[in-house]
Amino acid sequence: MMRWPRDWGLQSRMIGTVAMLGVVYAAFVGFLVYLGVGTVMLLVIVAGALLIQYFLSDRLVLSGMGARLLAEDEAPQLHETMTRLSAIAGIPRPRLAVVDSTVPNAFAAGRSPKNAVIAVTTGLMQRLNRDELEAVLAHELSHVRNRDVVVITIAGLLSTAAFFIFRFGLSLGGSGRGYRGGGGGQIDPRAVLVIVALVAGAVYGASFLLIRALSRYREFSADRGSALLTGQPSHLASALAKISGLMERVPTRDLREVEGMNAFFIIPAASRGSILGILDSHPPVEARIAALERLEREMG
Repeated sequence: MMRWPRDWGLQSRMIGTVAMLGVVYAAFVGFLVYLGVGTVMLLVIVAGALLIQYFLSDRLVLSGMGARLLAEDEAPQLHETMTRLSAIAGIPRPRLAVVDSTVPNAFAAGRSPKNAVIAVTTGLMQRLNRDELEAVLAHELSHVRNRDVVVITIAGLLSTAAFFIFRFGLSLGGSGRGYRGGGGGQIDPRAVLVIVALVAGAVYGASFLLIRALSRYREFSADRGSALLTGQPSHLASALAKISGLMERVPTRDLREVEGMNAFFIIPAASRGSILGILDSHPPVEARIAALERLEREMG
């Protein structure tokens, strides 16, 4: 078992992101309560959604992707590789799953190392060699070891909740009756509509940017983890280059079917790029490969 290096950059970003999201959403909920929205209803909805996402996140993700858990006698090479890498990382071996998809990709899910599952697509298994596949599994195992899977899952849920609260605010404002705010005065429903829309839009925008920034950094961190677990950064660099090139040949329809999982994939299924990259869920593949090449030189 190796001594897993503590990534203070990742940990500080995860704590900071969750803390900032908490402040933003607490302020938003307080604002809705001021407008007269039932406090108990809000707390029940938010708490229920968080609990469901926390305890059932792995099942929801697997079900959404149509993944199937692999039995011990299936894909023995994958099980052997995962057993060895998990022993090196010092964590329980995650369950393995396979997704019948031409999209060459992999992802990790689960609230903790004990409940984790790592899934690979058939397209990935068919296209990568043994060393590259091991590097990809090590990358996903690093996500599990860093516990960033549950953080990005919960953070994404909060961002999605902003949209639904926004819709709830629209229906509240469009009901045609006034609401009594905290000051005791009657509030014009049209004003509620505009105010809630603006505030919810700002909340969603802020949370979206925070989550994307965290998502990009955690990919660099998992790349480093893969290099440390395998001792061969070049293997992951080769896998990333190959997956990126293969992705361009996958039919657009297939990519759209799995686009909702982009934040969890090792390489997004549909990467459009954005100005300065602030809207991207992953760093550019070229930057990740360059970082791995630097790491290989450092490791000698």
